[in-house]
This record gives sequence, structure tokens and C-alpha cells, in this order.
Amino acid sequence: MKKYLVALLIGFSALLQAQETTEIKRDTLHKNKPFTLDEVIVSTAFNKIQTQNVMKVEHSTIKELQKKGMATLIEGLATIPGVSQVSTGTSIGKPVIRGLSGNRVLVYSQGVRLENQQFGDEHGLGLNDSGVESVEVIKGPASLLYGSDALGGVLYFNSEKFAEANTFKTNFSQKFLSNTLGSNSSLGLKTSTDNWKFSARGTYDAHSDYKLPDGNRVTNTRYNETDFKTGIGYSNSKFSSVFRYNFNKLDLGIPENGVAEQTESKKTAFPSQAIDNNLWSLNNIIFFKNSKLDVNLGYIDNDRSELAAGNTAVLHMKLKTFNYDAKYHLPKLGKIETIVGIQGMHQTNANFGEEYLIPDAKTNDFGIFGTGNYEWKTNVIQAGVRFDTRKIASESKGNIGNEGYFEALDKSYNSFNASLGYKTNLATDFILRANLASGFRAPNLAELTSNGVHEGTNRYEIGNSNLKTEQNVQTDLNLEFKNSHFEFFANGFYNTINNYIYTSPAGTQINGFDVFDYVQNNARLFGGEIGLHFHPHPLDWLHIESNLETVTGKKKNGDYLPLIPANNWNNTIRAEFKIKNWLEDGFASLNVSSTFHQNNVSGFETKSNGYNLVNLGFGGKIKLGKTSFEVNLNGNNLFNKTYIAHLSRLKTDGIPNIGRNIVLGLNFNI
Repeated sequence: MKKYLVALLIGFSALLQAQETTEIKRDTLHKNKPFTLDEVIVSTAFNKIQTQNVMKVEHSTIKELQKKGMATLIEGLATIPGVSQVSTGTSIGKPVIRGLSGNRVLVYSQGVRLENQQFGDEHGLGLNDSGVESVEVIKGPASLLYGSDALGGVLYFNSEKFAEANTFKTNFSQKFLSNTLGSNSSLGLKTSTDNWKFSARGTYDAHSDYKLPDGNRVTNTRYNETDFKTGIGYSNSKFSSVFRYNFNKLDLGIPENGVAEQTESKKTAFPSQAIDNNLWSLNNIIFFKNSKLDVNLGYIDNDRSELAAGNTAVLHMKLKTFNYDAKYHLPKLGKIETIVGIQGMHQTNANFGEEYLIPDAKTNDFGIFGTGNYEWKTNVIQAGVRFDTRKIASESKGNIGNEGYFEALDKSYNSFNASLGYKTNLATDFILRANLASGFRAPNLAELTSNGVHEGTNRYEIGNSNLKTEQNVQTDLNLEFKNSHFEFFANGFYNTINNYIYTSPAGTQINGFDVFDYVQNNARLFGGEIGLHFHPHPLDWLHIESNLETVTGKKKNGDYLPLIPANNWNNTIRAEFKIKNWLEDGFASLNVSSTFHQNNVSGFETKSNGYNLVNLGFGGKIKLGKTSFEVNLNGNNLFNKTYIAHLSRLKTDGIPNIGRNIVLGLNFNI
């Protein structure tokens, strides 16, 4: 492999030398560097730019992720330091933030929390990147703003911006993926007047079974996705309102037999998941003389079926969720900004299939909070408190002592939480951030009531109705230095969680399946991320980036927690250039992603070997006469490395991850 890397580096060096001779306009390039721009962070309370923000929030545009050749949205998110995924092949991925996932990580889309039965490891993100502008990642407890389930962090997706006033734009993008013979087609349009705005985008995604490095395909990892987004907005000097709707339909094959029937078909076999998700949101801002009121309303209709042979719905659950969120920004008192707000949710779950995984139930949340921000010179202090209550009521089902029996529940969970953060400039371009925050998570229905085989995990799971609320406190420290040619960051965290809920093997079997109980133990997670970005002068076209991320999770007794990602070291060399008049915003990148051995495993996990993946990227904006379009060409896992990620759910069957994948993306503004 070394000789290949040497040859690759020589070729890459030649490319860099060749592009120097194309009369690069370095001054123009320097102005366009993304790290010189400071983004407004929407996911935090006061919507500050990053340098003013008390909390370090990772921000990445979808376009930046696409330049990495991501096959799926979750695959792109996993390239952000501190974020990884629990995957089932290429079609299903769940976000993991610093070792926490499932109901411990909230996902926000269109300004409202996305609810789609996220308790299951085999339940994916359920969101398509079409019509999404960017993502913000809060790593750590965010219960102050988001309530229960934000104990581990938040993924906040910002919708695609409307067109500028009095313009009409049409966009078409096409992506081809060699490994899965995949195709992604997306068509969008948007138009605006001075006050009214409208947008619509439709997307279709289809993939065959993914191919292993040995040439075989993993049976029934194929999938299809249909996505439609639309929005209409109105704004004037006193009022702003945006209504958005998103329909997402997923047809997902569930791999059960490993490498079996070999086909390039994109039609899913059984078993499979069929998921329809409808998301409506209404985001309003009312401006007063010295204050404003934000009101966000959301309704999510999630219809999930797990289908067996004969198209029979073994499991069929309908989850309906109404969210509301109101924040009042009080008039400033000198340099003090204050927000008070309420937030809540009403949710119902109903079963229509042959089997029940969780019972019919109702969940009601209500929270009230207040937070303040004081800024002077280069210093900022931010603090807040919040009270939440969650009520869960479920219906009984079945006969006591038999599989599939669920006892009736009527539970209430209350929690007080607080946060305190401080940001200061230690020197010019050198920022220090320190945060202390608490968070909580009430047990979900699966943890409270399970009594049967969870097909997604091939385990007989038994819930515990006496589970207590998870409560955590996390300390974060962030150091960041940034100037026009060099950027360095170091993030450290220590997270203590009381009453951490997890599954533990009981040492018995029922109907041939190993029994796992839901139990609790105090736990702690610690680690962080460190990285640099070097942009030397006068080589303004050259970028050298490196980042290392690590997390360790332990129970109170010293045993390791399950589903903790392996440590990862990412290194990228990127060149940006222009070639005469036909290629603008050009880039070429070489990335080496090194994942280390994961030997710190829980009692029912196995250790994982480390691996290195080499990825190449090339692209830019091509001009041919009056026609222009953007192109991205990526080669991921370029050397067709055979590896198994520690958080792959196919690991227990010894099935490797995806082999080499060539991704071609085209984007036309019509």
C-alpha cells in the first residue's frame, strides 16, 4: 500500500505544480476562504456569530459535506469532529455525538424537533440533505433550550434559503455512485418578491446492494428514497412568517442473510422497512419596538412499518407529534440580553401491525426557561435555568407472563437544569470558552415496557418500568486560535451521567434468543477533539487540515459503556485554484482517515481492528460559453480496503463496510 500512497502523493504534487502555472488569482481566492467568514449560529439562544458565542458549535454547509463525496447525509455528518454513526449498511445511520446516540441526541429540522421513533438502533436519521443549507452541531447537554432528550447534543439543520427579492431560480442536481449503482436526482425552484417568498424541491434516490471489496454484494442493503420540500414565507418590518412542509418516503431493505443472492436490483426484498414521514412547520417572528417574540409550531406524522414476506406488516406504528416553542426576547438592559420561553410536545403512538414493539401511548412535555447574556469588551457570560415535566401514559396489552405483554403505565418525570458559560479573548485571535451545563432524559417507551424479540437487534428485550430519569452534568473547555493563515482548536469535555440506561445480558434465553434487561448505572464519558488548519502565505491555494477525536465511556464499576466510537485521526491536503476562464472555485483534496483499534468494549461487544481509508476529491465550477455548472468527483475508500467499523450493526455477522465508491455530482443553476 505504501508504494500506492507514494505514487499518489507524487501525482498530487504534480497537480499542485501544474495549477500554479495557470495564473491563479490568489488575492481573489484568499477573500473566498470559508474559515475567514463567521457564521451566525441559529441553534443557540442569542444567535450570535461564532466568535461571540459562549458555546462552541460546529457549523458546516451541506455543500462542504458534499465536496467530501458523501453517499448519504449521515455519512457526511460523521466527518465532523465529535460526530460518528451507528450504521446498518449504507442505508441506515444514526448520529452519535461524543458516544451518545438514540434518544440522547435531538435532531431539529425546519425549526422543530424531528420525532421518528429514534429509540431504535436500526431506525435511521430520516432526513434527506436536499433543500438543506447547513447543519449545526451542539456537542453536549442542551436541555436548557431543547428540554428532554438533548442530554447528549443537538443536530440542527437549517433549511435552504429563499431566493433574493424579485428573482426566480431553478436548480437541478444529479449524483451517480459507482458502488451501489446509485442515482440521486433533485430539482428545485424558488422565487421571491419584496415580501413574499416561495420554494419547492423534489428528490429521488435509488441504490442497489452495496459491494464489498471482494466483489460480492450484501444482500438486501438496497434502498429507495423520495423527498419533497416546499416553503412559503412573508415578511415586513414588523412580522415574519415561514411555513414549510417536508414529505419523506423511505423503502429500506433489511439485511438478514449477509452475502446471499447476488443482484443489481434496486427493488427491496423482505424483510424491509417502509417509512412515510410528514413534517409541517410554522415559524413566526413578531418585532416590537425594543423586543421580539419567536413562535415555532410543528407537526410530525411518522408512519413506520416493518414488512415480512407477503408484504405483511409485522410491525406498524404511527407516531404523531405536535411541538410548540415560544421565546420572548426582552428589551435590553444595558448590555444584558434576556430570553424567557416555554416549550412543549404532545405525542401519541398507535400500533396497527401483527406484533407490538412498544405499546400505544401518550407523551406530554412542558418546559419553562429563562436565560441571560452579558457582553463587555471581548468577554461574554451566559447563564440560564429551566424546569421540565414529562408525562407518559400507556395502555396494557396481552396476558401477564406471556411474550408481548405490556403493563399499563402512568409515569411523570420532572427535572431542573441550568447552564453557565464564559467566553473571553486571551489575546488577539485567541479565544477561551468554558461551559458547565446539566441535561436530562426521561426513559423511553422501549426501555420502560419492552417484552419480546426486537427484530432489529435479534435480542429478547425486557423493559423496566422503575427506571429513573437520566441526569447529567458536563464540563466543556474550548481553546481556539484563528488568523488568516492558521487555525487551531482544542475541545475537552467531562460528562457524568446518573442513572445511565443500557441493555445488559441476563444470561438466559427465551425462544432461542438471548435475553437482555434494561438496567441503570452511573456513568462517565470524557475525551475531546483537537485540530489545526494551516493556510500558508504566499501559498494561498494550499490548505493542510488535521484533527483527532477521542471518547471513553465507563460505568461506575469501571466497565466500559457500549457503542462508543473508536478514536479517529483525519488528515487532509486541499488545493484551491482557478484554471483560465473555464474552471472557477476549483479544488483537489487528498484525505487519509485513520481509525484506531477499539479495545474498550462492553460485556457483549467484541473488539474492533483499526483501519486507514484514503479518499480523493476534485471539483469546481466549469464554464463552457454561457453554460456553467458545478462538478464534484470523489473516490472514497480508494484502495478498496476491507474493514468493519466498530459501530456497524452488521459487525456481529462479520460483514465488512462498503468498498471503493466513486461519486460524481453535477449541479446546474438553470
